[in-house]
Amino acid sequence: MSEERETRLLMISPSSRLTPEMLARNIHSMGVEVGLKETCYGCLIEGRRESVLKVAEMARKLQGNSVFSKRRAYRMGDPVRCRAQHGTRPGYSQLEAEWAALPFIEAGLDALDRGEKYIDIPAKEKLSVEKLIEICEVKL
Repeated sequence: MSEERETRLLMISPSSRLTPEMLARNIHSMGVEVGLKETCYGCLIEGRRESVLKVAEMARKLQGNSVFSKRRAYRMGDPVRCRAQHGTRPGYSQLEAEWAALPFIEAGLDALDRGEKYIDIPAKEKLSVEKLIEICEVKL
């Protein structure tokens, strides 16, 4: 019987004081049997699905809202994607954009943890054609 395996990215918010090395050490100290690879944005973990999800949950509990988990389609060291073997980097721009948005997500989650309520901001009214013409025709 084959076991279901999973690879996950654990990304650290750029606003966090946590480093990838610190995150990797925390994961090693958990004693859960997973493969680990430190990266510039956090780390990759790979192993039995239950173990990987357990590590991701434990990392979130230890580090709060500064650690985010995302499933990865390729295994660690996959020759098609691994930079050590000169693989391509498709998706890196998407990963970089997601990483840049993490401080905003972290701030929102922290606000919810403090008990702050969501305030619904009403949508702005559309500018009518008549009002636009009026604005354009104003002489300075």
